Amino acid sequence: MSLLTFLSFVIYSIVTSITPGPNNIMLAASGLNFGFKKSIPHILGIGFGFGVMVSLVGFGIGATLGQSAVMYETLKIIGIVYLLYLAYKIYGAGSVQADERPEKPLNFIGAALSQWVNPKAWIMAMGAIATYSTVDSHLAEFIFIGTVFGVVSIPCVGIWAYMGERLQKIVNNQKKVQLFNGSMALLLVISIIKPSIDSVKFFFF
Repeated sequence: MSLLTFLSFVIYSIVTSITPGPNNIMLAASGLNFGFKKSIPHILGIGFGFGVMVSLVGFGIGATLGQSAVMYETLKIIGIVYLLYLAYKIYGAGSVQADERPEKPLNFIGAALSQWVNPKAWIMAMGAIATYSTVDSHLAEFIFIGTVFGVVSIPCVGIWAYMGERLQKIVNNQKKVQLFNGSMALLLVISIIKPSIDSVKFFFF
Protein backbone atom coordinates (compact mmCIF):
# COMPACT_ATOMS: atom_id res chain seq x y z
CA MET A 1 0.00 0.00 0.00
CA SER A 2 1.52 3.33 -1.07
CA LEU A 3 1.71 6.32 1.27
CA LEU A 4 -0.98 8.16 -0.70
CA THR A 5 -3.28 5.13 -0.58
CA PHE A 6 -2.61 4.75 3.16
CA LEU A 7 -3.49 8.38 3.87
CA SER A 8 -6.64 8.01 1.78
CA PHE A 9 -7.55 4.91 3.79
CA VAL A 10 -7.01 6.72 7.10
CA ILE A 11 -9.31 9.52 5.97
CA TYR A 12 -11.90 6.93 4.91
CA SER A 13 -11.59 5.28 8.34
CA ILE A 14 -12.04 8.56 10.20
CA VAL A 15 -15.03 9.73 8.19
CA THR A 16 -16.90 6.42 8.33
CA SER A 17 -16.12 5.86 12.02
CA ILE A 18 -17.06 9.31 13.31
CA THR A 19 -20.33 9.76 11.40
CA PRO A 20 -23.61 8.75 13.10
CA GLY A 21 -24.41 5.05 13.25
CA PRO A 22 -25.46 2.38 15.77
CA ASN A 23 -22.08 2.36 17.57
CA ASN A 24 -21.95 6.12 18.03
CA ILE A 25 -25.58 6.45 19.04
CA MET A 26 -25.13 3.77 21.72
CA LEU A 27 -21.92 5.39 22.96
CA ALA A 28 -23.57 8.81 23.28
CA ALA A 29 -26.23 7.20 25.45
CA SER A 30 -23.58 5.27 27.40
CA GLY A 31 -21.59 8.45 28.04
CA LEU A 32 -24.66 10.20 29.41
CA ASN A 33 -25.88 7.31 31.55
CA PHE A 34 -22.58 5.88 32.79
CA GLY A 35 -19.87 8.46 32.09
CA PHE A 36 -16.87 8.31 29.77
CA LYS A 37 -14.59 6.17 31.96
CA LYS A 38 -17.14 3.40 32.41
CA SER A 39 -17.76 3.46 28.65
CA ILE A 40 -14.07 2.82 27.80
CA PRO A 41 -14.48 -1.00 27.57
CA HIS A 42 -17.36 -0.39 25.13
CA ILE A 43 -15.14 1.95 23.07
CA LEU A 44 -12.18 -0.45 23.02
CA GLY A 45 -14.45 -3.38 22.24
CA ILE A 46 -15.71 -1.59 19.14
CA GLY A 47 -12.16 -0.91 17.94
CA PHE A 48 -10.99 -4.47 18.55
CA GLY A 49 -14.12 -6.18 17.25
CA PHE A 50 -14.30 -4.06 14.15
CA GLY A 51 -10.59 -4.50 13.39
CA VAL A 52 -10.94 -8.27 13.59
CA MET A 53 -14.08 -8.13 11.48
CA VAL A 54 -12.37 -6.13 8.70
CA SER A 55 -9.44 -8.56 8.66
CA LEU A 56 -11.69 -11.61 8.41
CA VAL A 57 -13.89 -10.00 5.78
CA GLY A 58 -10.78 -9.42 3.71
CA PHE A 59 -9.62 -12.98 4.31
CA GLY A 60 -12.78 -14.43 2.82
CA ILE A 61 -15.83 -14.26 5.07
CA GLY A 62 -17.17 -11.29 3.13
CA ALA A 63 -16.78 -13.17 -0.14
CA THR A 64 -18.51 -16.23 1.30
CA LEU A 65 -21.47 -14.17 2.48
CA GLY A 66 -21.52 -12.35 -0.83
CA GLN A 67 -22.02 -15.67 -2.61
CA SER A 68 -24.90 -16.64 -0.32
CA ALA A 69 -27.60 -13.97 -0.38
CA VAL A 70 -29.81 -15.95 2.02
CA MET A 71 -26.99 -16.28 4.58
CA TYR A 72 -26.15 -12.59 4.31
CA GLU A 73 -29.78 -11.46 4.69
CA THR A 74 -30.32 -13.87 7.59
CA LEU A 75 -27.30 -12.45 9.41
CA LYS A 76 -28.57 -8.94 8.70
CA ILE A 77 -32.00 -9.77 10.18
CA ILE A 78 -30.34 -11.16 13.32
CA GLY A 79 -28.40 -7.92 13.55
CA ILE A 80 -31.51 -5.81 13.12
CA VAL A 81 -33.32 -7.69 15.90
CA TYR A 82 -30.32 -7.29 18.21
CA LEU A 83 -30.07 -3.56 17.51
CA LEU A 84 -33.79 -3.18 18.19
CA TYR A 85 -33.18 -4.89 21.53
CA LEU A 86 -30.36 -2.43 22.27
CA ALA A 87 -32.67 0.45 21.32
CA TYR A 88 -35.19 -0.87 23.85
CA LYS A 89 -32.46 -1.05 26.51
CA ILE A 90 -31.38 2.54 25.77
CA TYR A 91 -34.98 3.75 25.92
CA GLY A 92 -35.39 2.32 29.43
CA ALA A 93 -31.90 3.26 30.61
CA GLY A 94 -33.08 5.45 33.48
CA SER A 95 -31.51 8.35 35.34
CA VAL A 96 -28.10 9.96 35.65
CA GLN A 97 -28.52 10.23 39.40
CA ALA A 98 -25.84 8.31 41.29
CA ASP A 99 -28.34 6.21 43.21
CA GLU A 100 -30.39 5.36 40.13
CA ARG A 101 -27.75 4.25 37.63
CA PRO A 102 -29.17 1.95 34.95
CA GLU A 103 -27.71 -1.56 35.00
CA LYS A 104 -24.23 -1.69 33.39
CA PRO A 105 -22.64 -0.33 30.21
CA LEU A 106 -21.93 -2.70 27.35
CA ASN A 107 -18.70 -4.57 28.12
CA PHE A 108 -15.66 -5.19 25.91
CA ILE A 109 -16.77 -8.60 24.63
CA GLY A 110 -20.35 -7.47 24.02
CA ALA A 111 -19.17 -4.42 22.08
CA ALA A 112 -16.72 -6.49 20.01
CA LEU A 113 -19.31 -9.12 19.12
CA SER A 114 -21.95 -6.50 18.32
CA GLN A 115 -19.92 -5.44 15.27
CA TRP A 116 -20.93 -8.64 13.50
CA VAL A 117 -24.60 -7.68 13.65
CA ASN A 118 -24.10 -3.99 12.83
CA PRO A 119 -25.24 -3.21 9.25
CA LYS A 120 -23.09 -0.06 9.07
CA ALA A 121 -20.02 -2.02 10.21
CA TRP A 122 -20.51 -4.53 7.38
CA ILE A 123 -20.79 -1.74 4.83
CA MET A 124 -17.66 -0.04 6.21
CA ALA A 125 -15.67 -3.29 6.30
CA MET A 126 -16.61 -4.42 2.81
CA GLY A 127 -16.04 -0.93 1.45
CA ALA A 128 -12.55 -0.82 2.97
CA ILE A 129 -11.56 -4.23 1.60
CA ALA A 130 -13.03 -3.58 -1.85
CA THR A 131 -11.34 -0.17 -2.12
CA TYR A 132 -7.99 -0.59 -0.40
CA SER A 133 -6.99 -4.19 -1.12
CA THR A 134 -6.09 -5.87 -4.40
CA VAL A 135 -6.43 -9.35 -5.88
CA ASP A 136 -2.83 -9.92 -4.78
CA SER A 137 -3.46 -8.95 -1.15
CA HIS A 138 -2.54 -11.57 1.44
CA LEU A 139 -3.49 -12.24 5.06
CA ALA A 140 -0.86 -9.87 6.50
CA GLU A 141 -2.24 -6.99 4.45
CA PHE A 142 -5.80 -7.71 5.54
CA ILE A 143 -4.64 -7.78 9.18
CA PHE A 144 -2.86 -4.46 8.61
CA ILE A 145 -6.00 -2.88 7.12
CA GLY A 146 -8.13 -4.21 9.96
CA THR A 147 -5.68 -3.06 12.63
CA VAL A 148 -5.40 0.47 11.23
CA PHE A 149 -9.18 0.76 10.86
CA GLY A 150 -9.75 -0.53 14.39
CA VAL A 151 -7.18 1.81 15.95
CA VAL A 152 -8.45 4.84 14.04
CA SER A 153 -12.04 4.09 15.03
CA ILE A 154 -11.32 4.16 18.77
CA PRO A 155 -10.89 7.95 19.20
CA CYS A 156 -13.60 8.59 16.58
CA VAL A 157 -16.28 6.63 18.43
CA GLY A 158 -14.86 7.69 21.80
CA ILE A 159 -15.76 11.30 21.00
CA TRP A 160 -19.43 10.31 21.11
CA ALA A 161 -19.13 8.85 24.61
CA TYR A 162 -17.30 12.00 25.73
CA MET A 163 -20.00 14.23 24.27
CA GLY A 164 -22.61 12.12 26.01
CA GLU A 165 -20.85 12.61 29.34
CA ARG A 166 -20.64 16.40 28.76
CA LEU A 167 -24.41 16.41 28.33
CA GLN A 168 -24.82 15.31 31.96
CA LYS A 169 -24.58 18.99 32.96
CA ILE A 170 -27.47 19.86 30.67
CA VAL A 171 -29.52 16.68 30.83
CA ASN A 172 -29.61 16.74 34.62
CA ASN A 173 -33.04 15.50 35.62
CA GLN A 174 -35.13 12.38 35.10
CA LYS A 175 -37.39 13.87 32.44
CA LYS A 176 -34.51 15.19 30.35
CA VAL A 177 -32.59 11.90 30.63
CA GLN A 178 -35.61 9.94 29.49
CA LEU A 179 -36.09 12.35 26.59
CA PHE A 180 -32.44 11.97 25.56
CA ASN A 181 -32.50 8.18 25.86
CA GLY A 182 -35.75 8.04 23.92
CA SER A 183 -34.22 10.19 21.17
CA MET A 184 -31.12 7.96 20.99
CA ALA A 185 -33.31 4.85 20.85
CA LEU A 186 -35.36 6.39 18.04
CA LEU A 187 -32.21 7.33 16.10
CA LEU A 188 -30.92 3.78 16.48
CA VAL A 189 -34.19 2.43 15.08
CA ILE A 190 -34.08 4.94 12.21
CA SER A 191 -30.53 3.87 11.37
CA ILE A 192 -31.71 0.33 10.61
CA ILE A 193 -34.93 1.13 8.71
CA LYS A 194 -33.25 0.94 5.29
CA PRO A 195 -31.57 -2.49 5.85
CA SER A 196 -34.84 -3.74 7.39
CA ILE A 197 -36.84 -2.76 4.30
CA ASP A 198 -34.23 -4.37 2.04
CA SER A 199 -34.43 -7.64 3.98
CA VAL A 200 -38.24 -7.68 3.89
CA LYS A 201 -38.15 -7.14 0.12
CA PHE A 202 -35.60 -9.95 -0.27
CA PHE A 203 -37.65 -12.56 1.58
CA PHE A 204 -41.19 -11.59 0.66
CA PHE A 205 -41.13 -9.84 -2.71
